[in-house]
Amino acid sequence: MAQTPSAANTVLVGKKPVMNYVLAILTLINQGVGEIVVKARGRAISKAVDAIEIVRNRFLPGKIEVKNINIGSQTITSSDGRQSRVSTIEIVISKKD
Repeated sequence: MAQTPSAANTVLVGKKPVMNYVLAILTLINQGVGEIVVKARGRAISKAVDAIEIVRNRFLPGKIEVKNINIGSQTITSSDGRQSRVSTIEIVISKKD
């Protein structure tokens, strides 16, 4: 039942400040996107959660709901050939009707 999100409704969280991702989420909401997928891995997971909580509690209180949260891990091969596992998260949010 997992659906593949399109690039138009996905926010990939990385090394930038949290407010950049908050702005990206708010922009998608204002464009009328139904569901937004926020993806992060490793240390950026806490930044993704922070961005969603800022949107939910400060900018749009009571208007955003978390639809689904998927967690997992990926195997990453470094440049020297070592493999390591990195945690991943996908959070699907939408505007309440």
